Amino acid sequence: MSVQPEPSRKQAYEAGKLAKRLRHQVGQAIADFQMIEEGDKVMVCLSGGKDSYTLLDILLSLQARAPVRFELIAVNLDQKQPGFPEHVLPEYLTALGVPFHIIEQDTYSTVTRVIPEGKTMCSLCSRLRRGALYTWAAANGVTKIALGHHRDDILGTFFLNLFHQASLKAMPPKLRSDDGRHVVIRPLAYCREDDIAEYAAQKAFPIIPCNLCGSQENLQRKAVKRMLEEWEKQWPGRSENIFRALGNVAPSQLADRKLFDFAALGAREGAARADAHGWLAGDDTGHN
Repeated sequence: MSVQPEPSRKQAYEAGKLAKRLRHQVGQAIADFQMIEEGDKVMVCLSGGKDSYTLLDILLSLQARAPVRFELIAVNLDQKQPGFPEHVLPEYLTALGVPFHIIEQDTYSTVTRVIPEGKTMCSLCSRLRRGALYTWAAANGVTKIALGHHRDDILGTFFLNLFHQASLKAMPPKLRSDDGRHVVIRPLAYCREDDIAEYAAQKAFPIIPCNLCGSQENLQRKAVKRMLEEWEKQWPGRSENIFRALGNVAPSQLADRKLFDFAALGAREGAARADAHGWLAGDDTGHN
C-alpha cells in the first residue's frame, strides 16, 4: 500500500479545514438571520463567477443535513453577450444533478445602446439583470432569492455609501425587495473573499468571466477594496471588527433623529417645546 506524500496530505487537510469553515459560516448566517425556512424554494442566482459557484456548492452540502427541508434551483441569466460560452453552466449543472433554468434576455444590446462608450455599465446591467431574475422568481414560486455577495462586498458597499452618499448603510444579509414581493438572502455574508477564491480554485469551478464591458469594475469600489486590503495588512483583523460593528449598532450614540428620540431626553413633563424653526430666527449664516 503506497503512502500518500506529505504535501498532498497537508493540502487535503487545509482544504478540508477551509470547506468546514465556509460551511460553518454559511450555516451560522442562515441561522442568525433565519434565511431559509421549512418548505422554501431557494433560487440561487448563478453568474458563473467564483462567488455564486461557491454559494451553490455550500448550500448543496448543507441541504442534506439541514434542520428544515428546502428546494434549490440554480438560475442563470444569459444576457446574449458576444462570445458567451452558453454550454458551460448547463453542462456543469446537469453533471451535478442540480435543477436549473437559463433565462435568455438580451440585456447586452440595451446596455451598450444606452450607456455611452467608455462609461461604466455595471449599474444599468445590474438593474436589468435583477429585474429579469425577480420576474422569473415571481412566476415560478420562488420564496427566497440567494445572491453570492460576501463579507468584503458588504464592507465595500458600506464605505461607498459612507464616502459618497453620506449614509450609514450596506448590503444586509437578508432583505425584502423594494416592491415587497421578494425576500433576498446573502448566505455568504460571513465569508471572506480570499477564502472563497481559494475554495473555488480547489474545486476547479468552470469560471465564466464577465466581459460585457471588458471586466469593467467601478473605480470607486476598487479604491475602497485597496483601502481595506492595506488596512488588513497593517492591522490584521480590522475588517472583521468593522463588519462586526455593522451588527452592533447603538442608535443613541449616533445622530439620526428618526432612529432615536433625542428630543425626549431630559424633557420636563408639561414643558412647552420650542418650534425648531424658532431657534433659527435671525440666523443668516446659511448653516444647517
